[in-house]
Amino acid sequence: MSNKLVAYIGILGVSLFAIAAIVGPLLIEDYSIVSQYISESFASNTEYGLYLQYFGYVPSGILITIFCFSAPKYFPSSKLILAGFFGLAIFYGMGTILVGLFPCDAGCPTDVMDSSLAQLIHNAVASLTYIFFPICLMAIGLGLKKSENYGRLSQIASVMGIVSGIFIFALFSNPESGYRGILQRIIETCFIVFIVSSALRITKDVEK
Repeated sequence: MSNKLVAYIGILGVSLFAIAAIVGPLLIEDYSIVSQYISESFASNTEYGLYLQYFGYVPSGILITIFCFSAPKYFPSSKLILAGFFGLAIFYGMGTILVGLFPCDAGCPTDVMDSSLAQLIHNAVASLTYIFFPICLMAIGLGLKKSENYGRLSQIASVMGIVSGIFIFALFSNPESGYRGILQRIIETCFIVFIVSSALRITKDVEK
């Protein structure tokens, strides 16, 4: 697979995610991006949920998985970089596929006793994704730091890892926060920024 193709796959993957996350709330009356999770826009009771799942989140997860498994060979040889990208492929890429296939119940409740099997799978996968996401970014940042040619991307990975970690901690501390929608969107933006930056860095190498 060529450098450019891998880069385009990564950008398309996060673009599909972003489009679904923007369009979904617009299809639901009185939806609040401040106080509602992204998952609530394609919950099991929503009219357009299936379209968002199978034309947005599931293909997005597939493309992100392919990108993250393919990206390490275009960066310096490092166990930290390899582990970081593979971690993103497993927890973020495949995680996005699973949360797309198993939507949450109406309102995305966090109470285990009131949850369906799909909701339990959705919450478990989402939790694992957010636990390992900042760790993977920090690993990539540290791995890239050893190479002077990747200083900017190393900084982006490290900063996005720290920022996402702070907001993930805030979200986990109070899952019912009235600002949970904003907190989650900041976390997702950190991921998008890193993937796009990585993809652009790969295309930069092609142009040399």
